[in-house]
Amino acid sequence: MNFIDFKERISDLKTSKLGGLDAQFKLAPELRLRYDEDTIKANNPKKAAVLALFYPDDQNKTRILLTKRASYKGTHSSQISFPGGKTAINDRSLEHTAKRETFEEVGIHSDSIHTIRELTTVFIPPSNFLATPFIGFTNQRPLFNINYEVAATIEVLLEDLLNDVNISTVEMSTSYMHKVNVPCFKLDDYIVWGATAMILSEIKELF
Repeated sequence: MNFIDFKERISDLKTSKLGGLDAQFKLAPELRLRYDEDTIKANNPKKAAVLALFYPDDQNKTRILLTKRASYKGTHSSQISFPGGKTAINDRSLEHTAKRETFEEVGIHSDSIHTIRELTTVFIPPSNFLATPFIGFTNQRPLFNINYEVAATIEVLLEDLLNDVNISTVEMSTSYMHKVNVPCFKLDDYIVWGATAMILSEIKELF
């Protein structure tokens, strides 16, 4: 999809009904399906926010930004994610959290980001976070300046996200599960699963 067509869709993106949990659960690991709303509330999850950022590439095709997390001793080491993180005491809102974390992680200034809307919150059981996603756009391809939390930026074509051929299932092992089949997107030679895939599934349905 070229960026002109993307921008023409923004008004519809703002007002269309979200797919919500039904859309997210199409790409949800079995682990996530065990948690209902009451169980999530009982866990008193930490709040976080992430940003799904759209922008044009050099051929004016629409891209969406993902990141590969740096390797560390933690639950989500080396996984694929959106820029984002937990709320800070001085954050004015969850949207502010998403933009602040995006600047800290990949160097995109918040004043260049135009927010489109908030999406459905995503519960992440292994780290007990309740993450609120936002979608937004910049009018030019960003100049990335990644920090220590990010190993690489991944610039996915929107048309690849919307192509059903890129939905699959893979066997995964992590620090909290062993040889479990999970639904995923295969994008730019990366396996995208878990909360990130759930958010992408809702975005896909929104388009």
